Amino acid sequence: MVKLNRIYTRTGDAGTTGLVDGSRVSKADPRMAAIGDVDEANSAIGVAIAALGERAPAAALLTIQNDLFDLGADIATPAGIDGALRIVPAQVTRLEAEIDAMNADLAPLTSFILPGGDAGAAALHLARAIVRRAERSAVAVDGLNPPALAYLNRLSDWLFVATRVVNGAGAGDILWRPGASR
Repeated sequence: MVKLNRIYTRTGDAGTTGLVDGSRVSKADPRMAAIGDVDEANSAIGVAIAALGERAPAAALLTIQNDLFDLGADIATPAGIDGALRIVPAQVTRLEAEIDAMNADLAPLTSFILPGGDAGAAALHLARAIVRRAERSAVAVDGLNPPALAYLNRLSDWLFVATRVVNGAGAGDILWRPGASR
């Protein structure tokens, strides 16, 4: 269990931060960029939960937020550390099952979708875009746990399908009209 008695430590004042194994890296290290992007994605999901209120898929998003803390710990732990908290394939499989369940009642897409619609869906679209950035950042981390990268890839798909659910099973999706403003 984590226990924080004091929020500031001053150990990062020189531009470095500690990893789980006690080593220190620059705050500009690709590992730290990935952790920051995962944190931003988690915050964006929190905004989406606030916009959704009690509506689906708010409860599932709370599980995802917890997973993202696991993911941050995974990224913050260099390869080869025994007993480290890691994203596991079952977490990726769970996202896939949830995607399939949400997608089952949606009409097939006939166009790309513009980010927007319901306020909750718009917040989910923003979270999806941030997760895509987190995935790009994670690719640059040496020795990353493969299920961690798969989790991010699947999560962006999950968020996309969730936007369609929130937008009235796709009825409120805003479709791209190629060349419409010419």
